[in-house]
Amino acid sequence: MSSQLPSPTAPPAAPSAPLTFTGGLAGALAPFAAFLGGVAWLALNGAPDEKGFWPILLGALILGLLLAQDRERYADAMLDGMSQRVVMVMLCAWLFAGVMGAVLSAGGLVTGLAWASRTLGLSGGAYVAATFLTTAIVSTATGTSFGTILLCGPILYPAGGAAGAMPAALMGAVLAGSTFGDSMSPVSDTTIASSGTQRVDIGGTVRSRLRYAVPAGLAALVASALLGGGTVVDAVTTTVASAAPSAPTSPKGLVLLISPALVIAMLLRRTHLITALLTGVATSVGIALAFRLVTPYDLLHIAPGTFGANGVLVDGMQRAIGVSVFTLLLVALVGTLQATDVLDRLVRASEQRAHSARAAEGWMVGVVSAAVLLTTHSVVAILAVGEFARQTGERFGIDGYRRANLLDLTVCTWPFLLPYFLPTILTASASRSGEAFGMPPLTAGTVGLYNTYAWALVVTVLLAVITGYGRKRG
Repeated sequence: MSSQLPSPTAPPAAPSAPLTFTGGLAGALAPFAAFLGGVAWLALNGAPDEKGFWPILLGALILGLLLAQDRERYADAMLDGMSQRVVMVMLCAWLFAGVMGAVLSAGGLVTGLAWASRTLGLSGGAYVAATFLTTAIVSTATGTSFGTILLCGPILYPAGGAAGAMPAALMGAVLAGSTFGDSMSPVSDTTIASSGTQRVDIGGTVRSRLRYAVPAGLAALVASALLGGGTVVDAVTTTVASAAPSAPTSPKGLVLLISPALVIAMLLRRTHLITALLTGVATSVGIALAFRLVTPYDLLHIAPGTFGANGVLVDGMQRAIGVSVFTLLLVALVGTLQATDVLDRLVRASEQRAHSARAAEGWMVGVVSAAVLLTTHSVVAILAVGEFARQTGERFGIDGYRRANLLDLTVCTWPFLLPYFLPTILTASASRSGEAFGMPPLTAGTVGLYNTYAWALVVTVLLAVITGYGRKRG
């Protein structure tokens, strides 16, 4: 989901004999089904954050252990999932971005942005629309949806209270803009994977994708503006929106914009995400101290009568704990599934079932959807299904650009909508940065529900398959 995160160049190598479970395919899928059932239960009951997923994932892993026919192999598969380099990069990113966001917030950047939005007349839906455009530009330019969420969410969401923006629509716009870049950027890993598996050039793939992404983006922009203006609100949102504009604002903290701007500039130069975020942390601390926006005591101190350190730096690191533990447990569960032959069986079962171009496209979309739902990783899903899509598409004369677009646009929907994927979990986690400014924390299900661009992509892909929109005529 980000060209700045190292992604696998091929699906994890399958062992000579796949991991097997009591009950066969049903046993292999049972732990994941238990996890999804727990997620649904938590979502229906309004689980406030990702910590609620911890015991659900733990229970799913124990169920898998009980059903695994080789428990040593099962444990190794868990560790293989957790020890991937990309996982370590993500955990570091959560940690460093949390610190940077905490420093920027303590230094007054949020109140500075609130002042700027008032000065520019951006309120309600206009502020939400501007948020979507900002995040779409950042994510398209940098190719990183995760990086965009980490940088923009903790800054734009708290400032939205003073602008009277609907909280759910505002955080949904952050996620929607990040999704846009993931689907459109020529340096996004999904773009690289989809074009590579279909043996077409990246430039042509991106140009041909405009016919799908631009209409979806315009629809998302309008929808975000309408929702952000309060078309759909609840009592809590109404209270927050009406109270927030009276909060004090000041332009003083706007100088801290130098820090996220520097990080974005480094990402544009293809600097490693971790290097860019560490530089951002150091820069934000230096600027905040130089302009006396915070004191050294604010950053770190030992409170009397306690046995631990406190301060902005510690608070920022603590922000990353919830999503980090969730990530480790989730990739452990996914690792056990990838050690089976479930994906191979899925592709083999679909190979001979397409009897027309429309049916072939339907199977491509369906199989890559199933793959991403099971693996929770967009690139792994594309790589697992890529050869099937290429051979099936060529058999029915489906253009390579078309095949790449169907794969890419499909995997840019579910991970940004459903509450057990990292993008929605991370966005929900970022919403807690607004609590000090009167903005409520949001659940992963809520931010996914308000991801207007991902929903627009769902409609676009369905129309493309059903009506043949965008398909070259022979």
